[in-house]
Amino acid sequence: MSVPARVALATCAFFPDGDADDAGLPAAIGGDVVFAIWDDPAVDWSSFDLVVVRSTWDYQERRDQFLAWARGVGDRLVNPPAVLEWNTDKRYLRELADAGLPVVPTTLVAPSEDFSAPEGEYVVKPTVSAGSRDTARFGAGGADRGAEAARAAALVTTIHGSGRTAMVQPYVASVDARGETALLFFDGAFSHAIHKGPLLARGAEPTSEVFAAETIEPRTASGAERAVGERVLARVVERFGGGPPAYARIDVVEGDDGEPLLLELELTEPSLFFAGDAGRLSEFGAAIRRRLPER
Repeated sequence: MSVPARVALATCAFFPDGDADDAGLPAAIGGDVVFAIWDDPAVDWSSFDLVVVRSTWDYQERRDQFLAWARGVGDRLVNPPAVLEWNTDKRYLRELADAGLPVVPTTLVAPSEDFSAPEGEYVVKPTVSAGSRDTARFGAGGADRGAEAARAAALVTTIHGSGRTAMVQPYVASVDARGETALLFFDGAFSHAIHKGPLLARGAEPTSEVFAAETIEPRTASGAERAVGERVLARVVERFGGGPPAYARIDVVEGDDGEPLLLELELTEPSLFFAGDAGRLSEFGAAIRRRLPER
């Protein structure tokens, strides 16, 4: 009699039973599938055939600990530790831009560097972050530029105080009307897309919650959006070798010229927006089963 594969879906203490969107994953993957808190010392990670990173949304200010955990799980981790190390610091955006991909312009401000407020509207966030925490929109909209610059500088100081690098991006105007498009790929194949409404209001302070509330709706991705997503994934495969990542979420926005720009590449712990859809869950489950070791 064969023993069913044991799979852990790694989560955090805020969501011990995983995010509600992932409720259908155990059945979709099949076998002995449980949610487990990534930093719980009582969990024996060696007892699992595979560990899939899901809602580990509390690692941002202890990234070193998180990556040490990932390396400890080793090649049983999905996505792999080397991918997580690269993807959990948004400095990867500069690397992708240097590789010729269309990326929202990004300026990095390390803790040893001074912040200078740009013209127009802009966004300040940490390079290590999730859920739009420590992220805010500044400038324009009739606000006093000096006051806005001071408010932005205070956020940069907070980010630097936690040992993280800050990043500054222009606020892409189309987001207010069109939002973002999130492209979901499983094993390199396009699965579905969703529309994310604008998150950052003028004058609002960063969220104090685990993640900012999002407005999510279905969206049909354009050919240009999907093409950018495929180019980004091709670069990931080129960089790390092997096949495509088991899962990827690629967030794009529309630039001033109407062409898509990469806002963020999520290969670590993205919401995948299954919405209970059996087809989406089945596609993800198949991608995970293909990574199970042969018995």
